Amino acid sequence: MKILRILLLLIVLLAIIFFGRGLLTPNVSYESQITVEKPIKEAWAVMNDESKITEWMSDITSMEHVSGEKGKVGQVTKYTFNQDGQESEIIETIKEIKPNEYIKMDFDLEGVMLMDYTVNFSEKDGKTQIKSSTINTGEGIFMKSMLSFMQGGMKTQEDENMGKLKKLINENQTNYFPLQVTLPVEEMSEQ
Repeated sequence: MKILRILLLLIVLLAIIFFGRGLLTPNVSYESQITVEKPIKEAWAVMNDESKITEWMSDITSMEHVSGEKGKVGQVTKYTFNQDGQESEIIETIKEIKPNEYIKMDFDLEGVMLMDYTVNFSEKDGKTQIKSSTINTGEGIFMKSMLSFMQGGMKTQEDENMGKLKKLINENQTNYFPLQVTLPVEEMSEQ
């Protein structure tokens, strides 16, 4: 009987620690930063190229435009992730955007967490610095507690994604800004 009481006390103590941490840590935040060897316009274009998103964001299996004008405030996109055989959907909504400077988005993993995500761009000497800032808030005390224990893993995942983005931008071969050739007026009239 004494072992049963000790076991019960241990379970209660672990529950207090688990839920207490969730109460004391209402959200989890972290940042990640990279510097790429490309100008800001090209770095922005690569990051926002939907055809390349699976090359730098881990575990995405599909994305679907839901509503709003692409690349504008109010755009809603649904991403499907498959992580270790577990499929989940995240809804992204663009909250603010200033091309070549920053984009602020909300991500909603229904019933699990809300993510406030910002990516800032700055350029110096032909190189571009890209900095992401994330604030995750669990939905409900259980998920707040879970997220408080997962902060290191989420930061590691963001650093990995940003590292892949850096490689993708630095190795970019896509010409997002083709030069337009204009003919002199005399040549145009001859055609």
